[in-house]
Amino acid sequence: MKNFLSLIVLISSIANAQFSVKGTMTPPEDSNWVMLHKLQGVKPKYISNATIQFDTIAVGSDKQILGKFSFELPEDTEPGVYRATYRTKGAGFIDFIFNKENVEFIYNPKYPEQSIVYTSSRENKLYSEYLESYAKAQNKVNEHQMEYLKNPSKDVKKAYKKELGYLEDLQEKFENKSEGMLSHNFIKASQRYNPSGVIDEMPEYVNTTVENFFEYIDFEDEALYNSSFLIDSVNDFVFLLNYSDDQVTQQKLHKESIEKVMDVISNKKVKKEIIEFLASSFTDKRNSEIVDWLFTEFYDKLSNNDEEFKKKKLDQLSVSVGREAPDFSWKEGEQEYTLSELSDGENYLLIFWSTACPHCTREIPEVHEFMKDFNTTSVLSFAIEDNDVEFNKFKEKLPGWHNTFGTHPEYKFDNEVVRKYKIDATPTYFVLDQNKKIIAIPNTIDDVHKFFENLKKIK
Repeated sequence: MKNFLSLIVLISSIANAQFSVKGTMTPPEDSNWVMLHKLQGVKPKYISNATIQFDTIAVGSDKQILGKFSFELPEDTEPGVYRATYRTKGAGFIDFIFNKENVEFIYNPKYPEQSIVYTSSRENKLYSEYLESYAKAQNKVNEHQMEYLKNPSKDVKKAYKKELGYLEDLQEKFENKSEGMLSHNFIKASQRYNPSGVIDEMPEYVNTTVENFFEYIDFEDEALYNSSFLIDSVNDFVFLLNYSDDQVTQQKLHKESIEKVMDVISNKKVKKEIIEFLASSFTDKRNSEIVDWLFTEFYDKLSNNDEEFKKKKLDQLSVSVGREAPDFSWKEGEQEYTLSELSDGENYLLIFWSTACPHCTREIPEVHEFMKDFNTTSVLSFAIEDNDVEFNKFKEKLPGWHNTFGTHPEYKFDNEVVRKYKIDATPTYFVLDQNKKIIAIPNTIDDVHKFFENLKKIK
């Protein structure tokens, strides 16, 4: 009987066995919730949610507030990469590996990636140790390469080879230590291609980096697919590595980098999700030229494409780079104007702003001042107002511009022109070419200045 009862207890404990995921925020967020998802391609699977518990501890003579949360995972929880989200916008999440072990970590929620320390989890400790060690060694290799480009010498060549040998040994060491672990997949894919010897010229060095960026990334790897690794790698390659201040050059680099990405992906499921990620990213940037090209060159040719997704993105891009600016008319005194018929500039700067926006009332006069240096550009300011009283006063500060305003009896942002341009914040800038096609949508006053300075250089 005693043996039988012991067996029941053992079976019961096995059935109820579970793992825990515990996080400590220092300092805590203002919110009191955390959600847990399992990453599955670009569509995370919701697992659970938890409440943040606040605690105060003494640190010397000071008091420190901590935010703690925990999740209990059953024995049959699938291994993979999981995400603890504590904020709806920005870098408000922690991604970690779960592989049948308890996971505990401490981090600063303002700088999650830079501050996280794992106090429990062999998988995550090893991967974190690898990333830190590899980054330090890679930086030394980079420093020797840069030094050689400035001051080529045999000593720098030797130093490069020595550091490269150390880096390769480091990679092998961590691959061996992680054999059989889930982190092994990420350690293999995180290494960077380095030539066996220093490169003599900067263009060749840059080209080598670009051409071999995906050397160790296997787009067929399910572990990488079910994480943010592939998306993050593509994002870094397209938007960070291939960058130019010049708009025309940047569009060319975007296309070249995307073609490179498409060349290294053969899996249809992965290719579809990468294209959708890129289409969404360029839609957010209102870059219709690249989105149209992505759909035509790659997405439409997939047998598993999603027409509803495509339609949604194109609808969002009715006002974007590459599209014709929506037409509208206005009066200045007794003179009536129509945007499509304006012919007083080689290009046009269209600004939506408001006298009720303190940021605008500081910024618009600055724009007026520096645009005096660009007399081939015609400027049209459109104030979004409750009435014309403040606008009529303020427009006196903006001579030489086309100045108009728009309103609405219930809500000024429901004005027809404002809605056409999908304006939800002020100031918002559009640069148009001579034919009123949108050629840029600068985010800030600095971006406006930079655009026109670059335009002057090109001319």
